[in-house]
Amino acid sequence: MTQTATGKLAPSKDTDYAAQDAELVNKLAAENQALRARMAYLLEQAERNHSIMTRHQAFDLNIVSAGNFPDLVGTILSVLPVISELDAVTLTLLDEGEDIRTVMLKLDVVFEDFPDLIFVEALDALGFDLSERTATSPPPKPLLGMFDAHRHGAAFPNATTGLQSVALVPLLRNKRIIGSLNLASRDPTRFTPSLGTDFVEHMASIVAICLENVISNEMLKYIGLTDSLTGVYNRRYIDRRLLEEIARARRQAYPISFMYIDVDHFKRVNDTVGHGGGDEVLREVASRIKNELRASDALARFGGEEFVVLLIDAPLDSAAFVAERIRAGVAATMIALTPELQVSVTVSIGVAALHPGDAEGDPVAIARAWVAAADLRLYAAKEAGRNRVVSSAPAA
Repeated sequence: MTQTATGKLAPSKDTDYAAQDAELVNKLAAENQALRARMAYLLEQAERNHSIMTRHQAFDLNIVSAGNFPDLVGTILSVLPVISELDAVTLTLLDEGEDIRTVMLKLDVVFEDFPDLIFVEALDALGFDLSERTATSPPPKPLLGMFDAHRHGAAFPNATTGLQSVALVPLLRNKRIIGSLNLASRDPTRFTPSLGTDFVEHMASIVAICLENVISNEMLKYIGLTDSLTGVYNRRYIDRRLLEEIARARRQAYPISFMYIDVDHFKRVNDTVGHGGGDEVLREVASRIKNELRASDALARFGGEEFVVLLIDAPLDSAAFVAERIRAGVAATMIALTPELQVSVTVSIGVAALHPGDAEGDPVAIARAWVAAADLRLYAAKEAGRNRVVSSAPAA
């Protein structure tokens, strides 16, 4: 302190410097605290982003390794909402002509297990503006914005209430649109038009590649398990299915039945109308058999003019009743090959059942004996005059 002319004490320069130093220290401390808070926030964000990236890398590996259509779709629809912290995720596939649905049903895919899987038959139904698109136009970009029930309801048919923002991301393969990945959140700021779309586009590209690969593989599998002439299953499929159903019937203790069906005097049909006409007869017979079956049953062409049917949860009397309907349905009306040419066709059927308790032991041996029993009864039906059903074992 120094004394002024009036005799009062005044702060010294040292005191001023001390105050300034204290103020500077406080300011630096505040800035340091703010920097620490900022650093902690950035570290937290970095850790969160690393966690998200790690989860998405694991997700990518999961879908890349998916071996079939149900596994792939199930992983996308169950895992993606969790790792991306989304309130709704759906998948829309373009399926012109319902080819995908038809094949997947043939391969026993249960679509009821995937309520967030949507099929559309036209590009316009995906929700992207494709009105002025040409062959040389760039592929459409993701659509981000506020949720609108009128515009986005079809993409989220089972979504819970409260959705605020959405992203419709096209699934592209070689600039061809195969569907869309639809994301939604209750957070209105999650998807806005100003956000970058590189991340969701990358994710959608991986999903699209996996979908195309799996669908192509499933199509090939279907071709390998299907008779090209009649469109029903082939022997390879039914041989595999028999073992699966024997094991399932053993676990769940229900009966299953097997029919062996043969078109009567088919050589005579070929000799009369030619092999092209014979092929048409086989297609029509397969259609008439299928009309009498449930979705859970399986029809296959065993070879030549022989067909087999596997009936699930069906005792012998029920199977014999269905077999009689099939026999009557085939014989009821003539098959028109041309407006001028019609042929009358009948079938003979042998039926054998596998009841709970009969399925113990080696499934391969059981299947072989079961098919042989139905074959013997088919032979008995033919020996008895054809156009009939035999469901009891021939007398020794």
